[in-house]
Amino acid sequence: LSEDCTPFYASTSCRVESYLLLFCLLQTPISTLFPQVDAVRVYVNSSSENLQYPVLFVVRQQKGVLSWQVPLIFRGLYQRTYNYQEVSRTLCPSEPTPEAGLSDQVIFVDVASMAPFDIAYELLVTRLNNFQLETNKAFNFTASPSQPQYFLYKFPQDVDSVIIKVISDAVYPCSVVSVQDIVCPVYDLDHNVEFNGVYQSMTKQAAITVQKKDFPGEQFFVVFVIKPEDYACGGSVPSSIHDLSRKDRRIVSKKYKIYFWNIITIAVFYALPVIQLVITYQTVVNVTGNQDICYYNFLCAHPLGVLSAFNNILSNVGHMLLGFLFLLIVLRRDILHRRAMEMKDVYTLDYGIPKHFGLFYAMGIALMMEGVLSACYHVCPNYSNFQFDTSFMYMIAGLCMLKLYQTRHPDINASAYSAYASFAVVICLAVLGVVFGKNDMWFWVIFSVIHVVASLALSTQIYYMGRFKIDLGIFRRAAMVLYTDCIQQCSRPMYMDRMVLLIVGNLVNWSFAIFGLVYRPRDFASYILGIFICNLLLYLAFYIIMKLRSSEKLLPIPLFCIVATAVMWAAALYFFFQNLSSWEETPAESREKNRPCILLGFFDDHDVWHFLSAAALFFSFLVSPASSLPHSAIQHHPLFLLVLPCLHQGEAAPGSHKSALAPLLCSLPPPLW
Repeated sequence: LSEDCTPFYASTSCRVESYLLLFCLLQTPISTLFPQVDAVRVYVNSSSENLQYPVLFVVRQQKGVLSWQVPLIFRGLYQRTYNYQEVSRTLCPSEPTPEAGLSDQVIFVDVASMAPFDIAYELLVTRLNNFQLETNKAFNFTASPSQPQYFLYKFPQDVDSVIIKVISDAVYPCSVVSVQDIVCPVYDLDHNVEFNGVYQSMTKQAAITVQKKDFPGEQFFVVFVIKPEDYACGGSVPSSIHDLSRKDRRIVSKKYKIYFWNIITIAVFYALPVIQLVITYQTVVNVTGNQDICYYNFLCAHPLGVLSAFNNILSNVGHMLLGFLFLLIVLRRDILHRRAMEMKDVYTLDYGIPKHFGLFYAMGIALMMEGVLSACYHVCPNYSNFQFDTSFMYMIAGLCMLKLYQTRHPDINASAYSAYASFAVVICLAVLGVVFGKNDMWFWVIFSVIHVVASLALSTQIYYMGRFKIDLGIFRRAAMVLYTDCIQQCSRPMYMDRMVLLIVGNLVNWSFAIFGLVYRPRDFASYILGIFICNLLLYLAFYIIMKLRSSEKLLPIPLFCIVATAVMWAAALYFFFQNLSSWEETPAESREKNRPCILLGFFDDHDVWHFLSAAALFFSFLVSPASSLPHSAIQHHPLFLLVLPCLHQGEAAPGSHKSALAPLLCSLPPPLW
């Protein structure tokens, strides 16, 4: 500080270097009646948010050392971190004595950083003109978690006790008022303010009675600290959706990666015998010349080599290319997410749900395999191998539903082993339906019972979010719940939205079960696929409706994906229902439905269905990641209060805490004893 007490301002950058700044505080002449205590406040600011390479500040005085870093990090509940770019600290004052006479106070400020790049910072050192409080005189000031304040109060000769009153305009943020003895260092941070003296937490006001006899020096510090979180003062516990995920993120991430590796194993072991079988079918057709074995659209069947309808095979390339493109998109987002986690990006850590990409990878592989197995089916389409065309469609629909559920419940989703075991049961039922589902009534009765029971069990699991154990006693417990909640005392469901979804879902599934029991459709594989698709669309609609009800806006990217999905599916289904052949009829009757090519003189209506359905599935996959965008899309909706640091001692920044501290608004008489 210069002799006229004007602030000293410095601005520079550091790069694996240390700067030593020297400040000299010239003491004012001493009056034996009214001694003056000088205090200095150091303000630092750095634009860098890199937590790996903070700027380190060390202040050395005659009787102590004070150090901090910028960004300054505070830790809250659940290991939540709060980073501040601006820090302001009051240095422990030195009071001259009559014996020492006038003396200058020398302050050394050491600035350093290990960053391999330049980091700009600002340093401002000022003398506090109102450091010493006066009796019966209010004093206004501002503070923040990274910029605490403390002041000195001296007892007058005729006062034995005082009341310190602190008043704030706002209820929150939570604050701590502390009265500490004149000892350096002063405990003026959230993690150490409770280590010395007496203290109170406060919202709008606090009052502390202080007696002269408790302080031999007849003076004390009044310390004011802002907490980064409000839970200590009765405020809501700070939580984000990340906090609601109780399981360790790394463990859950490994759990979801199993989906990816398991589907690759399933794809290899499933596809190899399928390829071998359809090649055998094609060989039989070529050797015997019997073209009634395979149900082609003979009016648009372009052979290539040993293949009789190469166009129907080539049109499935869209599934493989778009599946591969989806994998690349997921890989890019996975890499960016990992980098953000390594950089400890606050929005990645504290906003949105924990991001796991295993299901996305599995969905991409499933889309590619759907193209492979659909191509295999079209080598020789017939009744026996139609299940090859639908097996991975079951998996795609199931994985999409699991991903939508995981978007809001990252901890309680089904394990990969349970999910794929369920898919295996469905495929087994599809095989049994192909064999026995034509005219056997007993099969449809058993299947309908399994369908209804599975719907009820899954509904119970979803409603209670995994807390309702599924075992042989589930029906007894479910009946008890229905009796107590619906018959004995009719009460409103705790989760009304979830209950409405499950009621609608059960009505849809029971309708499918009744339809199958009454009409017994021959195309059992398509019947099961219809069940999966309807449940997926129902859950997707519920997911979007709940986002809108929760005041979550549909941003342009997810809105585009939703519209593109609807348009593509509508166009694709139009061409799907243009029946060009049917193995439910005789080969002669099937050929009556054959039609010429409609696209480039090479592709027929079913080929166009392949192209459009691949695009529809691709956009369907994009709906989930687009509707749960990274922090850039949701950063304006934090679930906790963040106090913005103030600029200067006498100037309140938006979000800072402004208080009026008045020691001894009313003087107390000496004790009677």
